[in-house]
Amino acid sequence: MTDTTRREVLGWLAGLGVAAGAGLLPGRADASTDVTALRDVTLIDSAGVRPGATIVLADNRVLAVGSCDLPLPRGSTVLNLSGKFVIPGLWDMHVHGAYMDRITLPLCLANGVTGIREMWGFPPIYELRERIERGEVFGPKLVVGSTIIDGPHSTLPGALVVSTPDEGRQAVRDAKTQGADFVKVYSYLDRATLTAIADECSRQAITFAGHCSNHVPLGDASDLGQRTFEHMYGLPLATSTRETQLRQAIADLPLDPANSFAWFKQVLEFERQAALSHSRSKVVQLAKRLQRNNSALVPTMVTMRVLASPADRFANDPRMKYMPAFYRDFWRDGLKNWAPVTDQEIRQQAEFLRRRMAQVREMHDHGVEVLAGTDAGNPYTFPGFSVHDELELLVEAGLPAKAALKAGTRGAAVKPGEAANLVVLDGNPLSDIRNTQRTHTVLTRGRVLGPAERQQMLADVEKAAQEPITAVQQACC
Repeated sequence: MTDTTRREVLGWLAGLGVAAGAGLLPGRADASTDVTALRDVTLIDSAGVRPGATIVLADNRVLAVGSCDLPLPRGSTVLNLSGKFVIPGLWDMHVHGAYMDRITLPLCLANGVTGIREMWGFPPIYELRERIERGEVFGPKLVVGSTIIDGPHSTLPGALVVSTPDEGRQAVRDAKTQGADFVKVYSYLDRATLTAIADECSRQAITFAGHCSNHVPLGDASDLGQRTFEHMYGLPLATSTRETQLRQAIADLPLDPANSFAWFKQVLEFERQAALSHSRSKVVQLAKRLQRNNSALVPTMVTMRVLASPADRFANDPRMKYMPAFYRDFWRDGLKNWAPVTDQEIRQQAEFLRRRMAQVREMHDHGVEVLAGTDAGNPYTFPGFSVHDELELLVEAGLPAKAALKAGTRGAAVKPGEAANLVVLDGNPLSDIRNTQRTHTVLTRGRVLGPAERQQMLADVEKAAQEPITAVQQACC
């Protein structure tokens, strides 16, 4: 791109009446202020739909948004994109595996996903986050959680198990010290320990998010301050006329430490039964609590659909070529304990998924925030690609395309001063949400990833996926 002097750009901004324009540009004398303009696009963001727009960018910031005939600084690089649509960069709010910087990161960027929330943090992930921000690694913005904090009898190998409120408080302090952006909680925390974690999070000025505990109703966890609830867990129980009875059944379940997964599966069966006794009045009550507490839902429908389907339903997905070979075995074996087998189980799980998706739509209709997350890293959930699948499923659940797009972009606005994370599409996502898959160009971190660059990124990932895992799994140590 042609360099434009900082002084010229400041003069241009002043001519537009942007008094604070200096704050949008690098202050270093040697900094590059190359300007890129997107001409004649339809901009779709939280501010609405603006056809015939021009978006001007420099130093990974939006400098101006104006009409098609907006005058540009001398030397600007102009991308004529007539007939294209521009949305803010997409977010995947539930990801595992960001450490695979030759697989996960480029797949996200090539698909227009410029931000991801990594839901299981550990030191190499924190270091990768910093390397990305320093420009040493090209990747989306990373928001990274703590190690997963769970209670006794956890089904999750590697989770940090805390058995008392004091241990929960210490886990929060450690997470803050280690550099977590938020605390991740899980399914087996009891009420006393979750309450202590919530209180310590408030003391440490850090949020907490994750699974709805099987021992704490979703509304109660929201009252404690839990920011997001993942996978629709806890939602059927919280909106069931049989909630009291089913919660007592959960409390009475014998827990075999040698087979705690069986206990968890039984809880899910009670959740399925709860979905059959749905109460609209309880939906309204719960929605008010979630709104009041600023709690959001991250349904991860794309992964829940896999778990509710026969084990081999997605085995031949063509996107498997982008995943290392070990995933085929890992995903196949991982589904053995989850996938329905008999015709009756398959029907029941399909209906359960449909009912849970309808409950998410109800929550949205009553004002609860819904965010797009995929649980990427789990069987047949693909970094980057599956965000588009999730948006499609949100619309299938009953959300308008506009609401699904808001869920995928966190309601971002494209305006001066904001980071220039943009996706150029070949079709209008408001007329068909599947048009988010028709990515033309991605702009992020000061780079323009056009069709050729994106295809090369995908080709490089496909090649990397054929290499031994030790060569692929570069964990930024």
